[in-house]
Amino acid sequence: MGTSYHITLVADEGEHFEFDRDELQKTIDDELETINQLMSTYIDDSELMRFNDAPIDQWMELSEPLMEVLAISEDISERSSGAFDVTVGPLVNLWGFGPQMRPEEVPSDDELAQALALTGHDKLQLDVTRARRTAPIFVDLSAVAKGYGVDWLAEILQKRGFDHFMVEIGGEVRVAGVSPRGTPWRIAVEQPTSLGGSARLAVALQNKAIATSGDYRNYFEVDGVRYSHTIDSKTGRPITHNLASVTVIADTAAQADAWATALNVLGPEKALELANAEQLAVYMIVKDGDGFSDQHSVTFSQYAP
Repeated sequence: MGTSYHITLVADEGEHFEFDRDELQKTIDDELETINQLMSTYIDDSELMRFNDAPIDQWMELSEPLMEVLAISEDISERSSGAFDVTVGPLVNLWGFGPQMRPEEVPSDDELAQALALTGHDKLQLDVTRARRTAPIFVDLSAVAKGYGVDWLAEILQKRGFDHFMVEIGGEVRVAGVSPRGTPWRIAVEQPTSLGGSARLAVALQNKAIATSGDYRNYFEVDGVRYSHTIDSKTGRPITHNLASVTVIADTAAQADAWATALNVLGPEKALELANAEQLAVYMIVKDGDGFSDQHSVTFSQYAP
């Protein structure tokens, strides 16, 4: 997934852990390799890449995990009116943010038009255990697969009898039970700066997931203009609004991950409207002159300090 992961396990008060750390470490690493082999666009023979290479209009039987992620993606695409779109791969690649890295330059109008013609989540069809592409689209799950990986590991830990833990992959987090302090987990929301490191807000969570999407880290500049890695599938161009970051709290990390991306594409006004309509717990940091201002949905109020 091109990033790091972190897992914290907490014993019940007064109890001592009895488990083989090395064996659990190997299990976690093996499971992450499994997720990569199913969903990575950086592995040529992953199941997702084989699907991307399959003939157009031909149904392909897919594994249960991949079908589940595609179903989650399609659901949020529909509910966000296409703001979340796993077919933006050609546009992501065109702007130099995908596996097919290119020089940092602005694509021509003709290049954008060609890439836009190869996108659209409506060109991806799902049917219980199989899927097909009705056009030569390229499916990229980078905005949901990390979250799904977090949920996958959380389920493994729960099955092994761990009641209190935090799982984090590349900033997507899911917690269960209580923290080492015996209180709800406190998860920080980072200040939207390229340096990072400082917290703007901390929320107390139990048995929830949290994910943040922002444009303040992965970008490039040409002639003084900043181009974000977050692409608006409708225009084919990076987002240009003043929403610096979106944090979503949900039951699963996959949902939080995907919703954060969708809302980040929409911008502050439309994102807040959709968050309230969907009763999502959403916290937004908005560029305001030389500084930032905070906004949040009604549902997020229960987490606000």
